[in-house]
Amino acid sequence: MTFRALSSFFFAGSLLVSTTAFAQTPAAVKSFDVATVKPSAPLDFAQIRADMQAGKMPRLGPHVDASRAEYIYMTPKQLIAIAYHFKEYQISGPDWIGEEHFDIEATIPEGASRDDVPAMLQSLLKDRFKLTTHTSTEEHKVLALVVGKGGPKLQEVAAPPAFDVNAPLKPGEQQMDGPDGPVRILRNSDGSMTFNLGARGTVTNHVNTQNQSLDIESSGVTMNGFADTLTRLMHLGAPDGPLVVDQTGLKGYYEVTTEMSFADLIAAGRAFNGGAPARSDANSNPAAAASDPAGGQTVYASVEKLGLKLEERKAPVEQLVIDHMEKTPTEN
Repeated sequence: MTFRALSSFFFAGSLLVSTTAFAQTPAAVKSFDVATVKPSAPLDFAQIRADMQAGKMPRLGPHVDASRAEYIYMTPKQLIAIAYHFKEYQISGPDWIGEEHFDIEATIPEGASRDDVPAMLQSLLKDRFKLTTHTSTEEHKVLALVVGKGGPKLQEVAAPPAFDVNAPLKPGEQQMDGPDGPVRILRNSDGSMTFNLGARGTVTNHVNTQNQSLDIESSGVTMNGFADTLTRLMHLGAPDGPLVVDQTGLKGYYEVTTEMSFADLIAAGRAFNGGAPARSDANSNPAAAASDPAGGQTVYASVEKLGLKLEERKAPVEQLVIDHMEKTPTEN
């Protein structure tokens, strides 16, 4: 796997959240005290690699504390997802909103809380990018996560505690803010990454570069959270890949341990809507094979070993449609 693919995996993983998203309209217009917006400089992959090897997390993505909000090397689509509490795959607009990158650094007004920040980001996008939107709900083909014929093979555990967002960070740890709240990311000494989702559980992802597979270990994750994890992973190489929707009816927290092939994750995502598979030997129906020749199980086989199943179904999906957005923001 290339470092570019690994960095994409890291950034996507930093925003792992529950599947359900709701558009929220603030009661009153709020705005940052001062904000600068500028196009991002190209990433220095050699420097990022050196920093990560030294245990220092790259300065990428959203970071919010009591006085400042920073959004570094983020696309307009990612910014809109955070501001409007939608997932990226629910946002429809011109291609460039997922390709251009910007850095935003803003000061939070005194007396405001973290809960006010998405509304402030909305105001900034409307003011600086002239963003206008509307919502719509349409029926789309999805992958439903359901219980398999023999029942789930999952151990239920107690709900995990939420972490203190103001607690000091550990060495090698970083806190980022996603559409549904903060996530703490820790790069472990073995190269794996642990995502502390607070009340949604803890997920550790380890990339096996030898056989190009991904190991996933979760202690206390909801099925909504697991479905969203699958969605994010299947969108790494396929922006129009499937939305995985939890229809298991399981309401608790569960331990999940599985591994799956990276090549199949990408192939399954691309094949879902009739796109070209990631590999020439990838079957258009990834469920047909139990494992990937390059190493690791297919997504479908991995899910079935948990006593679950992925089925194609139709479901209503809420979308945020971009009516207008300027490619060049107004000057600082």
